[in-house]
Amino acid sequence: MVGRGDGLVWRAHGEGDLAALTGLVEACLALDGGLPLFTRTPLVRARLLQTRTLGAWHDGDLVAAVSVDADRTPVTACGLVHPAWRGRGIGTRLLDWVDGQADDAGLLLTTETWTADAEALFVARGLRRTFLERVLRHDLDAPPDVAAPDGVTLEPATLSPELFDTYRVSFADRPGFVEPAAEEWLGDLRDDEDYRPELSMVARGPDGGAVGFVTVLDTWIDQVGVVPGWRGRRVGAYLVARVLRGLAEAGADAAWLCVNDDNPAAGLYRRLGFRETGRRARYLRR
Repeated sequence: MVGRGDGLVWRAHGEGDLAALTGLVEACLALDGGLPLFTRTPLVRARLLQTRTLGAWHDGDLVAAVSVDADRTPVTACGLVHPAWRGRGIGTRLLDWVDGQADDAGLLLTTETWTADAEALFVARGLRRTFLERVLRHDLDAPPDVAAPDGVTLEPATLSPELFDTYRVSFADRPGFVEPAAEEWLGDLRDDEDYRPELSMVARGPDGGAVGFVTVLDTWIDQVGVVPGWRGRRVGAYLVARVLRGLAEAGADAAWLCVNDDNPAAGLYRRLGFRETGRRARYLRR
């Protein structure tokens, strides 16, 4: 269909539009910040090439896109508007289309490039934010040096039941924690081609028991956990600092991680030299 006097042409987009979708993602990330992994083809496909799609084109350029999986309950959706085309009601028109696809099935909307204006639109349409993560970057020109806590040693992590148990105990008291099956959690790491076994570590206390862990994917600190009895003793800081130093020695120029908005560890990461580069979020309407 043709836009309302604005020269926009609206049509479904598909695999052949992957380059245009990636360019749209890059333009939004450049202004808004957010998850840089969104530029990778698998995530572009997962977010913007679901079962139903709609894009807005102007003179052959993609200026907005949205994608919906109407086969799920709730229906899932993700959309973007190019920064140069905001403030013209395009986001509202995308959301109108999404609502038509969702009908009464509920809606789960994901954004990897959060903005306050987008949140205001979502909330006005009855969506409630259920998740917000801050995306943090550490420029590795000066990795921090954190002394080993008394009695704590590090060793490479093995994908074992002990590693899963350390993860489970470290996160069990986090609000909203849902325990996965051990083999599923371990299998996700085992099957991830970016998993860095040489940088993923377990911290052990004086008695040899595991007191914390860190897993690394490419240049991303994937998960860091410290068992409750060992929190406040620099275990997490020591693990992260060792990973940062290891990444720098391997030639990386930056390290990344995501931290939930309500996670007190965000303060630790900032003290270690991380800075916020954007946010990502999810919104739900039942």
